[in-house]
Amino acid sequence: MATKTMTTADGPNIKTKLPGPNAQRILEGDAKYISPSYTRSYPLVAKRGRGVIVEDVDGNEFLDFSSGIAVVSTGHCHPEVVAAIQRQAGELIHMSGTDFYYENLITLAERLSKIAPMSGPVRAYYGNSGAEAIEAAIKLARYHTKRQGIIAFYGAFHGRTMGALSLTASKTQQRRRFSPVMPGVAHVPFPYVYRRPEGMSEAQFVNECVQFIEDKVFKTIMAPEECAAIFIEPIQGEGGYVPAPTEFMKELRRICDENGILLVADEVQCGAGRTGKWWAIEHTGVEPDMVTIAKGIASGMPLGVTLARAPIMDWVPGSHASTFGGNPICIEAALATMDVLEREGIRNAEVVGNYILQRINSWVKTHPMVGDVRGIGLMLGVELVKDKRTKEQAHDERDRVVELAFERGVLFLGAGHNSIRIAPPLIVTREQADIAIDVLEECIAIVEKGK
Repeated sequence: MATKTMTTADGPNIKTKLPGPNAQRILEGDAKYISPSYTRSYPLVAKRGRGVIVEDVDGNEFLDFSSGIAVVSTGHCHPEVVAAIQRQAGELIHMSGTDFYYENLITLAERLSKIAPMSGPVRAYYGNSGAEAIEAAIKLARYHTKRQGIIAFYGAFHGRTMGALSLTASKTQQRRRFSPVMPGVAHVPFPYVYRRPEGMSEAQFVNECVQFIEDKVFKTIMAPEECAAIFIEPIQGEGGYVPAPTEFMKELRRICDENGILLVADEVQCGAGRTGKWWAIEHTGVEPDMVTIAKGIASGMPLGVTLARAPIMDWVPGSHASTFGGNPICIEAALATMDVLEREGIRNAEVVGNYILQRINSWVKTHPMVGDVRGIGLMLGVELVKDKRTKEQAHDERDRVVELAFERGVLFLGAGHNSIRIAPPLIVTREQADIAIDVLEECIAIVEKGK
């Protein structure tokens, strides 16, 4: 029996009650054998994917506007990426690039250096994930500066390994019962413009966040000469898809330059073309000293990269390494991914992202629950509130909207306590965007009526 070929032109096709019988069986096994620490928003049991479509084990087809948490930048199983993986798997799977050499380690590093968001020569360290890229950046910052202190932001998510977790300040559950975490980290307010104090201008708010670092942190708990690095997501991911204002990023650069501090841009979720540029920080004109890369750079293969100005990456052999980091298959997947993104994905993220933003901007006026719409490219957030005056967070209502969209065949994920992320693969079409946004608006309206 011939198998139906899925295309990127397809939309949702729900055939069974969700979860279907096969999915239900697998969910029972998951409950018995798999770690309960995983968070699942709804009972999707994926079987295969093509483009922007994911098919579950019961034959239901969904439009994926989560990209597997902003990972499958070129869509599911892009043929060029698949071919690169298959070709490399038949030649060499592993030899460990930390003890031997691979040519493609250099090929990717050289290619990344040409699009790096910082000027001058750069060097690359390879790991397996975003969290590992952050861990390497933490260690390198301390090694290079000979300082211990690190500044991170409330709302930040940098990973769940112990060093990365120490920088993370997104949800209490992520840190609960894991203390003490790594010492030497100070958290400061992120310039979450929508939630600035009433009556305060954006410029005043940004200035207050800057002053908190200089007048509070540096004068009370961490001397600037003991601060190694400031870690920031140019657009907070798990914090709610919240962009940092350009002026704030410029002020961070000034603080770092004046005090010998490294500026680290966490581009794990917002990078790899998702905002219509290679790196989200490029929208601000600010150059970091390091950038951490993962998720969308290899279309689903496990790869993390810590890219740093060459003079900063001055640690000696044995200082840090990873057995599987820079696996040759993952490297080839990244090279193929970059081909697709450079040819079409990055430009499409800008065009379709602007199209979606134009469609949803009016929701703040037309929908009682929509408090804010924000983002760049295909990294857009819709924040739901119970009351627009008080901005009380609509957490349960947000979750219900996401569930209703799932039932209608569109996959969204929450971000932060009460926002919805719009993050489809970068090859999404306007037609697919219209379908997904129609569903999202319908679901928001249903929840609004049920309040």
